[in-house]
Amino acid sequence: MRACLADAGLNAEDVDYLNAHGTGTKSNDQTETAAIKRVFGNHAYSMSISSTKSTHAHCLGAASALEMIACVMAIQEDVVPPTANYREPDPACDLDVTPNVPRERKVRVAMSNAFAMGGTNAVLAFRQV
Repeated sequence: MRACLADAGLNAEDVDYLNAHGTGTKSNDQTETAAIKRVFGNHAYSMSISSTKSTHAHCLGAASALEMIACVMAIQEDVVPPTANYREPDPACDLDVTPNVPRERKVRVAMSNAFAMGGTNAVLAFRQV
């Protein structure tokens, strides 16, 4: 995430929405939340976070493409997509998750985390033009 911000010439405070890898497993979600807090500091609590994987499933390699589309549409429509079937928050995952229904919000910059099996990881940032 830090490298993505640097490559894109963005500050952490520029990001309005983060499409988390969010597999829904306790270990992954807690680890990703901790990483988001380390990278974004206090701004982590100001961003909207969701995982669209809960809607379209993992789809293996295609998941990242679908998450990219969700980020671009969030910017285009100023709507944060929800994390579907979100029932009970984990106290260790205390960020602003968008549960179950889309939320209107101005999104100028969106970021997507894609962490794959085998260590192939990518983070993409998208900016409104």
